[in-house]
Amino acid sequence: QVQLVESGGGLVQPGGSLRLSCAASGFTLDHYIIGWFRQAPGKQREGVSCIRNFDGDTVYADSVKGRFTVSSDNAKDTVYLQMTSLKPEDTAVYYCAATPRRIYSNYCLAYTYDDWGQGTQVTVAS
Repeated sequence: QVQLVESGGGLVQPGGSLRLSCAASGFTLDHYIIGWFRQAPGKQREGVSCIRNFDGDTVYADSVKGRFTVSSDNAKDTVYLQMTSLKPEDTAVYYCAATPRRIYSNYCLAYTYDDWGQGTQVTVAS
């Protein structure tokens, strides 16, 4: 049974940093694509960053390029999202999701993911 558990959210000032973790169980992480998504109140869920663990490819939303970094520690069955230079517009609930599909283009779209974590709140405010 696939299980994903996010942690690391919280309140941070603009310009600050947070590292989110997505602990995976019930499947072999390096066979999957893991995505980080976020949803702010009144907005649609959007892809933030995704990593193809079987070949290491990563993608980022334009809004977070240069500020966020996704990485995977297969030995710990954990995927991380390092977020720096945070802005108020980064405020949202952040989710990780997993799919076993071998997708080679446009793989950071929410509808392609099968299993989701419960989410962790990130609030950027002074």
